[in-house]
Amino acid sequence: MATTKRTNPRDIAVAMFCGECHNGGPDYATIQALHRGEIDVWLRALGASGLVSEDVVRDLGSAWRANPRALLDILLAEADEMTSRRCRTSWAALDRLAPLSLIV
Repeated sequence: MATTKRTNPRDIAVAMFCGECHNGGPDYATIQALHRGEIDVWLRALGASGLVSEDVVRDLGSAWRANPRALLDILLAEADEMTSRRCRTSWAALDRLAPLSLIV
């Protein structure tokens, strides 16, 4: 009896997007956009790939909107240590600045 292994949608996203971390990884503008929750371009790419269903894209979209850091983690899943540190430090700096944007 053969068993089939279900592919985790996160693993598919890692496989698709990990190339973004070659040559230094995502730039600061991309990290800022992710931090603001601008994830539509990533969802469109995932949906257009045909590797996952629309339901999976919708579920990932909901998860990433609730926690955009999860998408950053996917982008950095196979990054080298320096790239990962740079990107996570940039994210932490944005976390510290975010409350200032609420001051009116």
